[in-house]
Formats: sequence, structure tokens, C-alpha cells
Amino acid sequence: MFLVAEAVAKSEVILLATPAPAAVEVAQSLGDTSGKVIIDAMNIVMERGSKGYSNTADAVLTNTQSEDVVKCFNNTGYNNMVNPEYKSVAGDMFTCGNSARGKKVAVQLAKDTGFAECYDIGGNDKFELTEQFAWFWINLAMVQGQGREIGFKLLKR
Repeated sequence: MFLVAEAVAKSEVILLATPAPAAVEVAQSLGDTSGKVIIDAMNIVMERGSKGYSNTADAVLTNTQSEDVVKCFNNTGYNNMVNPEYKSVAGDMFTCGNSARGKKVAVQLAKDTGFAECYDIGGNDKFELTEQFAWFWINLAMVQGQGREIGFKLLKR
């Protein structure tokens, strides 16, 4: 049986996309994450998260050895990961965290996935903001009935 810690040992980048209540348990299961970039794509929604944490990235930082933890891929639905294009216009992605190295990896991965841009919105102090942005998408898509086929695009003049 292949263990998570074995996969982590062979990896440079780890993308966490598990339910938020499991963030601490999952982070602790990773084994030695020293020198690894961890991209957190999880969100605490409706107060369902790891006890004692206001966002999942702080739970990951506290429970791993990595200093290169960033948020990315957490503010839209899976359908936009599969195809971020809308009528030949690709949507945008957003990242944050104190790790310049982690953000560089996240930005490149977002672009490689097909997003037009991946905007850096700040440091670790923006972890909660990105989770609120995810709740904004969920509210529009599910609560307000817009459906999952919506995405975000930053427009500039």
C-alpha cells in the first residue's frame, strides 16, 4: 500500500483539496514536508473547519514543517479547474501567502491549468479573505441559483 508520506517524500509540490474539518489530520499525515511547497485549496465554509483555526492554511502551517504554504484554487468550483474558459475568455485565479516561492509555483500551475492570470492578493493575512471569496462564489452559484458555470475575471481599464 502506497502511503501519503511516501508520495510527499517524492514530491516538490503538494496540493491539499480535502474537506476543511480534516485539515489538521491531513497535514499531520503528510510526513516530513521540509522544503516542500504546499498549496491549500481548502475552505472553511459555514464554520466547518478544524477546531481552533479560522482558516485551513493556518492549520496546515501549524501542523507541517513547510514554510512555503499558500492558498490557491480555493475560490471557484471544480468545473472551472477542468475548464476555466468561457466563450474563449479564460477566467482568473488568485493566490496569497508569505511564501514567494510558493506563490510562484501556484501562479505557474494556475496558468498551466488554463487560467488567464493568477493574481497575488497578499500574504498570510489574506488566507481568510480568500476563503470568504470562495464563500462568495458558493453563494452566487448555489444559494443565489446562478449555477456552477460561473467564474471570475479581473477587468482593467
